[in-house]
Amino acid sequence: MATETTIEFDEGALSALIDHPQQSAWATMVLAHGSGAGKDHPFMRGYAQAMADQGVRVLSFNFPYMDTGKKFPDRAPKAIATWHSVMSWAREQFAGPLIAAGKSYGGRMASLAVAEGLSADALVFLGYPWHAPKTPEKIRAEHLPELSVPMLFLQGTGDPFAQSSLLPQTLAQLPENSVVHWIEGGDHSFKVARSGRSVAEDGAQLATPSVDFLRR
Repeated sequence: MATETTIEFDEGALSALIDHPQQSAWATMVLAHGSGAGKDHPFMRGYAQAMADQGVRVLSFNFPYMDTGKKFPDRAPKAIATWHSVMSWAREQFAGPLIAAGKSYGGRMASLAVAEGLSADALVFLGYPWHAPKTPEKIRAEHLPELSVPMLFLQGTGDPFAQSSLLPQTLAQLPENSVVHWIEGGDHSFKVARSGRSVAEDGAQLATPSVDFLRR
């Protein structure tokens, strides 16, 4: 069951959804969208609902630019401030472990926020954007080796933002409590050719490896 809510921040209010498990939640996940689609995208909804089915409460929110209909994502300082506001709100509302998660841009902004002091019990990345597709030599991971929080990276082997042949050295520098879980054939949205899955199912398939990681 999902309920709509709003979260106050410096410039107004953010729209958000809460997916509640049928039983008591054993953790709460704060979930941010990617750069091109908001919290209501079928991929995001499929993942959030599947996580709730496995006992994790999910708070999905929109960044300010998405709520106001702007084309380009908020710059890092504003996105990081948004993460602080949403996590603070979530800690006031919910007891228990609090996980920061995000699709692509949303996940990277969460990691930057944690690098700047945001408190989270774990980080879950749905397709971390390690590099731009046309500049794979420019890895966006300088801050990751310094993070002490457990991290799960869900990545598609066909993701142009994560060319696996270029990442071994970078992945080797991640903390020991980091896990990289590869989805064979998946692109940046975890779509696998001829899989027959819907967009919502592409998101939902990531719930089981996420829960397995969080349970550990």
